[in-house]
Amino acid sequence: MELIFDPLEIRKLYKPKEKSSNEDNGNLVIIGGSTLFHGAPILSLKVTSRIVDMVYFASPETSLRNVVDKVKASLSSFIWIPWEDVGAYIQKSDAVLIGPGFMRFKSEAQNSNLENRKLDGEGLRSRKITERLLKKYPNKKWVIDAGSLQVMDAEWIPKGTILTPNIKEFEMLFKLQTQNLKLKTINLKLKLVREKAKKHDCTIVLKGPETIVCSPNNCVIVKGGNAGMTKGGTGDVLAGLTVALYAKNEAFLAASCASFIEKRAAEQLFEKVGINYNADDLAQEIPETIFKLTTN
Repeated sequence: MELIFDPLEIRKLYKPKEKSSNEDNGNLVIIGGSTLFHGAPILSLKVTSRIVDMVYFASPETSLRNVVDKVKASLSSFIWIPWEDVGAYIQKSDAVLIGPGFMRFKSEAQNSNLENRKLDGEGLRSRKITERLLKKYPNKKWVIDAGSLQVMDAEWIPKGTILTPNIKEFEMLFKLQTQNLKLKTINLKLKLVREKAKKHDCTIVLKGPETIVCSPNNCVIVKGGNAGMTKGGTGDVLAGLTVALYAKNEAFLAASCASFIEKRAAEQLFEKVGINYNADDLAQEIPETIFKLTTN
């Protein structure tokens, strides 16, 4: 039986106190980026910097620093940290997002059969970084997305983590057969996501027109959105929103609310421009959406 997300759940999200001070309302680290996907973590940054007090960004790709310097001319609400210091910032953070912009292969042009291709140097680097950080800091609030999901083993998932896979990433992570999963009904998909969430003691956000969010004890379906959300980068926006909410909320509430908020933001954009919007527009729309949902 389907359980549909109740928008009133958003009223339960943490609200900053009137007399709160710097970093009382959350600080987090975003880890990602590469020479090919330098924009992915930037989209996550655009969302998180509007919700929490402090955002730190770290990337193993040193050439990304030039891109970051240019971005900071228009988006200055984050701090670039040296890669060698990432551990110290993870320790002091409330939550960590890893994976947006990480590469699985050096050349993404030859992606006709990703499941059966062996990782190359770029993918091995992404895998090594993901494994090292997840195992070294298992007690942090992790959100794992994109490139990290594509290269990691399910056994590495720390307790309490939020995973934000699309259907292919879900199949790759849990070694499922594509055709069998895609032929299942929404209720059978929900059952499978619930099983994986229980087994790995995590919260899974299976993205789609009907997004399934399951923790070990709860499941919900988040409907809504529109075809504009198929554009590249919307998953990075969701990952950023999810980690921002997770910094001061429990995992299931953060994950389910983030999914609903992004879809509602997409619906608001549709009323203005139809499907003619991109991930940057979506990131810009989310603060207004949150304000409407929490005040009306």
